[in-house]
Amino acid sequence: MLGIKEIEEIIPHRHPFLLIDCIEELEPGVRAVGYKAVTFHEDFFRGHFPQEPVMPGVLIVEALAQTGAVAILSVPENKGKVAYFGAINNAKFKKKVVPGDRLKLECEIIKQKGPVGVGRAIATVDGKVAVAAELTFMIG
Repeated sequence: MLGIKEIEEIIPHRHPFLLIDCIEELEPGVRAVGYKAVTFHEDFFRGHFPQEPVMPGVLIVEALAQTGAVAILSVPENKGKVAYFGAINNAKFKKKVVPGDRLKLECEIIKQKGPVGVGRAIATVDGKVAVAAELTFMIG
């Protein structure tokens, strides 16, 4: 299992934009499974929405991308590089994520050619899909 310190050695994100608490499974260059404990104290809940706090879908997609970045950047030849968004395709938002949820983040690299690749990403809460998308990345 990778904690915050180990994750920060792989990807450049830092608080408050590091959206992964831990990585439970890692196959470098192939897949990663991580978690985000969603608390009421997240900065974004102050404005989204004060009466009914909901984690913004774009931040769930970002958490998935960070999980995929851990997978792709943990390969020795990518050490110290950054994975940038190239595209977000077929994104489906199926369930609200709210304070108290434990968000499971899974990303499997399904294609890669040179510095460009695609990950199949799924975020779930209690086994129910919250977000699913295909994420294209470029390693720079």
